[in-house]
Amino acid sequence: MTQWPVHAEIAGPIVMIGFGSIGKGALPLIERHFTYDKSRFVVIDPEDKDRRMLDDRGIRFIHEAVTQDNYRELLAPLLTKGAGQGFCVNLSVDTSSVDIMELCGELGALYIDTVNEPWPGFYFNTKLGPEKRSNYALREITQAAKRRRKPGSTTAVSCCGANPGMVSWFVKQALLNIAADTRLKVKEPQSREDWAKLARKLGVKGIHIAERDTQRAKYPKPQNVFVNTWSVEGFVSEGLQPAELGFGTHEKWMPANARKHKTGCQAAIYLLQPGANTRVRSWTPTAGGQYGFLVTHNEAISISDFFTLKSGRKTVYRPTCHYAYHPCNDAVLSLHEMFGAAGARQEKVHILDENEIADGIDELGVLVYGHKKKRLLVRLAALDRRDPRPCALPERHRPAGDERGARRHGLGTGKSPCRHRRGRRDGFPPLPRRADALSRPSDRQVHRLDAARRPSGLLPRRHRQTRSLAVQERARALTRRHLHTC
Repeated sequence: MTQWPVHAEIAGPIVMIGFGSIGKGALPLIERHFTYDKSRFVVIDPEDKDRRMLDDRGIRFIHEAVTQDNYRELLAPLLTKGAGQGFCVNLSVDTSSVDIMELCGELGALYIDTVNEPWPGFYFNTKLGPEKRSNYALREITQAAKRRRKPGSTTAVSCCGANPGMVSWFVKQALLNIAADTRLKVKEPQSREDWAKLARKLGVKGIHIAERDTQRAKYPKPQNVFVNTWSVEGFVSEGLQPAELGFGTHEKWMPANARKHKTGCQAAIYLLQPGANTRVRSWTPTAGGQYGFLVTHNEAISISDFFTLKSGRKTVYRPTCHYAYHPCNDAVLSLHEMFGAAGARQEKVHILDENEIADGIDELGVLVYGHKKKRLLVRLAALDRRDPRPCALPERHRPAGDERGARRHGLGTGKSPCRHRRGRRDGFPPLPRRADALSRPSDRQVHRLDAARRPSGLLPRRHRQTRSLAVQERARALTRRHLHTC
């Protein structure tokens, strides 16, 4: 029998909000790595299709939605019942992270979530402009709540899943790897400013968070059904938000429909179009060259903000950062179907489970570029559902009880030095079709956001570039010292 390390004791009640894909993956982790009183563990969810998993464990289940009207009267008694400090694990969509976090602060309870969520209606509020519906705006609200907290308040951790969350730690590990590979002797940074100074000293221009879901269903997607491997509501909500990205100080060009924010940290820009309808060039080791969607994600903003250097009020350094997500092929077809209907989501939705998937993996990586080593990738391995032995499954797709892994490119650094007869309309050469070409060294630029404008004049009829994108993979383990969220 496997002996799992126990990291801490939860002395008070545990309240888990939401029992979807993440909830079913988080429950076994709590069981393995914490000691707690099972009789004081409560799960709340408006859906009860997976209740049997809780009943088998003797965990109390409340079949109810946490809403703006009832969250105080529902959660407060549960988090304060009996002795010990309460612990709220918020894994639900459509629940205000800030409101529940502030309630936990009032009650002296601990709080953690994986994403910054608003109450229902925020993402689709026609009275709000795109700037107000952005993740940037949500993050600024959370940052303001953080500033209001009194010293000594109980711990609250927001946006700490795989992405956002672990990818921020990966960036720090990547910087240390790059420093070692370039023989730059540096002490491990101990402050936010020191991390930003290291990134600038290394010449880092951008951070590209790439994810590819290659999981394939056994049966074709039915018409007028949105199919995905995780929460359809969560994906559609973030996909219909404006495309967003952290915007680096080296950038000299913006798309015509890009806009800057008027208030806040100024670390990001947004586009006047949905992220799930905005394509970017991307790359992952398994799938190779591909299109991803410029779906907004908290880490695209927080990482750029974290690595910002200022001289007085002037920003002197900031890297570009954004997320490029290629969901499973059925989800891509579902998006085409939805946008073809002017953005009206299908009435029926379906989340594939492990019994419906023929094969495939979900692969997530952090690509850091612009430095002397050209590019470096720190990535999560992923599980092939046909053979679970070789690698680990990302958190959001992991079967309950499995803990072998966890789960969410940047704009170019200027004009491409070369153009090609069959290159893209923005002058960037196409990604290679041969898989082996991706392992060779290269001085080629990372592909940037698709430009709406065409280059002036005809493209030169030169031969195709044969050298291509090289990605170095590092196997060094993350240390506890790197686990500071950006």
